[in-house]
Amino acid sequence: MRAVALVYPGDLATRTGGYAYDRRAFGALAERGWRVRHVALPDRFPFPDAATLAAADAALARLPDGLPTVIDGLALGAMPAVAGRHGRRLDLVALVHHPLCLETGLDPADVARLRASERRALAACRRVIATSTATAGALVADFGVARERLTVAVPGTDPAPLAAATGDPPRLLCVGTLTPRKGHRLLLQALASLRDLGWSLVLAGSTDRDPATAAAVRAAVGDLGLARCVTLAGELDPAGLDAAYAAADLLVSASFHEGYGMALAEALARGLPIVAASGGAVADTVPPDAGLLVPPGDAAALGEALRRVLTDPGLRALLRAGAAAARGRLPRWEDTAAAIEGALTALGGDAAP
Repeated sequence: MRAVALVYPGDLATRTGGYAYDRRAFGALAERGWRVRHVALPDRFPFPDAATLAAADAALARLPDGLPTVIDGLALGAMPAVAGRHGRRLDLVALVHHPLCLETGLDPADVARLRASERRALAACRRVIATSTATAGALVADFGVARERLTVAVPGTDPAPLAAATGDPPRLLCVGTLTPRKGHRLLLQALASLRDLGWSLVLAGSTDRDPATAAAVRAAVGDLGLARCVTLAGELDPAGLDAAYAAADLLVSASFHEGYGMALAEALARGLPIVAASGGAVADTVPPDAGLLVPPGDAAALGEALRRVLTDPGLRALLRAGAAAARGRLPRWEDTAAAIEGALTALGGDAAP
């Protein structure tokens, strides 16, 4: 049986897109006959302390020579020295959801440090898996990754029934952990200009991972006079999230950057039209006939796009038809696993980095 190690920080059951990718993609890889060895690192990344780096070094040291070892980029990019020590002994593979330095809210010094750190860590890996073509392009252009060492393994999406889309007033849904990168406050600013219209919004995402951002979002709801139409639902379990999608009429996102945008794909699987910021890979994920995309960080443009969709049932119906048409083109998790398997199989023909 072929074997691979999957190395990640924290708890693999965490309900974020990156952790969901790791769970589902490597679960599907196991179904293809691979023995997956899970290696959990301390949950201090991407800003590890000395003890965390020592624990990561010890965890990799326990792996046998030559074992294909996939390290989630949330950890890898912040431990270049550890990766360098084990890069020749293990067949290291980077799994990059999006570059660490593109996280919103970092100060310039952290951006520069993380960019240099991730570049060094990637150089220690035999292959690199990116979760979108946009992220792959950034790794080539900005991080010195050779294109021939890259594999794109787009997240899978489970089939789902079409949402009923019968809300009157329209029901908006935003899915994502409350962190600065997701742009929740910008979304609320855009919606504050639409208080003359009838709508409701559910924010579905953890309020615990970044308490300061969650507090700022709650304050913005009150300050902007949106308490009657905005619900902070917190982190939903799978059944609760399915119900939220089923009840929605429109998926909205103000995220400044997405390595892929799994919530957007989940919306397409349910035939939901989308209004979103176009940062990162969003334009690759959302077909032009399924959503309206605006520049990231532009509250006025986002508000205008939302006004168009909320006030024009015909446009909403056209976008819904486009989203429904996209359902059959969405990749499945077995496709993701097949792409990862290709990267792992190619290790035998790679020269050391």
